Amino acid sequence: MSTGIKFFAGSASQELAQSIAGNYGQELGKVKVTHFSDGEFQPRFMETVRGKNIFIIQSTYPPTENLFELLMMIDAAKRASAKQIVAVIPYFGFSRQDRKDSPRVAISAKLIANLLTAAGITRIMTMDLHADQIQGFFDVPVDHLFASAIFIPYLEELRKKEVVTMSSPDTGGTRRANAYAKHLDTDLVICYKQRKKANEIANMSVIGEVEGKNIVLVDDIVDTAGTLTTAADMMIEKGAKSVRAICTHAILSGKAYEKLENSSLTELVVTDTVPLKQESSKIRVLSTSSLFADVINKVYNFESTSSLFIF
Repeated sequence: MSTGIKFFAGSASQELAQSIAGNYGQELGKVKVTHFSDGEFQPRFMETVRGKNIFIIQSTYPPTENLFELLMMIDAAKRASAKQIVAVIPYFGFSRQDRKDSPRVAISAKLIANLLTAAGITRIMTMDLHADQIQGFFDVPVDHLFASAIFIPYLEELRKKEVVTMSSPDTGGTRRANAYAKHLDTDLVICYKQRKKANEIANMSVIGEVEGKNIVLVDDIVDTAGTLTTAADMMIEKGAKSVRAICTHAILSGKAYEKLENSSLTELVVTDTVPLKQESSKIRVLSTSSLFADVINKVYNFESTSSLFIF
C-alpha cells in the first residue's frame, strides 16, 4: 500500500481505527491528547503529516467532545500542511436532526457538515446515514457506505437454516427493509408506531402476516432499544416463530441493555461503528474495518467503489 497515506484515530474509535489501518496494511499514526484541569483538551499529531493524505477516524456519538476532538484534529492537520484530509466518520452523530421538524429548532446535521467543512476536510466517509440527503449538506465528496455489504452475507447464511421475513420496526425504515427483502427475495412486514415524545412509544401495530415466520427487523440506529424490543415482543405475541434484528449503529443508551435481555429478540446483530458499552449474550458484532479499508484504497487510487456496494 502507498506510503502517502497516514491513518489517525480519535479517542472514540481507537479499536476500529486500529483494525482499519491493519486491514490496509499500515500502522496507526500517533496522536497525543493533552487534558487541562479546566476540562479543555488539545490533540497533537506526534509525527509529520506534511504533504500526506490523512485519514482521521472518529465516530461522533455522545459526548460532544468526540465531535470537537475530530474538528480539532482536522484543524491541526490543515495547519500542519497535510495534502488531503479525509474525515472517516463511521457513525455520523446528530444525523437524526436532518430537517426542521418543529418550530425554532436547529438542523444540526447541516451545522455539523458546515463545521467539518470549515475545519478543513477535503472528503468524508461515513456509513448508513440516518437520512440520505445529508450527503447534500457537504460541498466536498462524500463516500456513503452501506452496512448491507456486511449484513447480507450474515442473512444469506441464516437463510440456509430457515426461511426469513424482513421487517421494518417503523414506517420510516420501510425503504431499507424493502431493499433487503428484494435482494433476498423474501416477504416483508412493517411495524407502525406512534410516539408520545422522543424515545417513548405510545402504541405499535404490524402491517402484514407474521404468524409462524422468522422475522428479521432492519434499522440503522438502535438507541434506547424501545422500538426494537416492543416490535419483537408484539410479533411473538402475534405468532412469530422468532425475531432477530440487524442495526448498523449500536448507540444503546439508557436501559437499552436491560430491555434487550428481557425482550423476545433472539439476537441483535450490529456493526462496530460504535463500541459496545458492555457485553451481552444477545448481541453479535460484525466488523466494518475491511470495508472501510477497501474503500479507502480505491478512493486513494482513483478506482471505482461501486463493486463494494450491494444496494
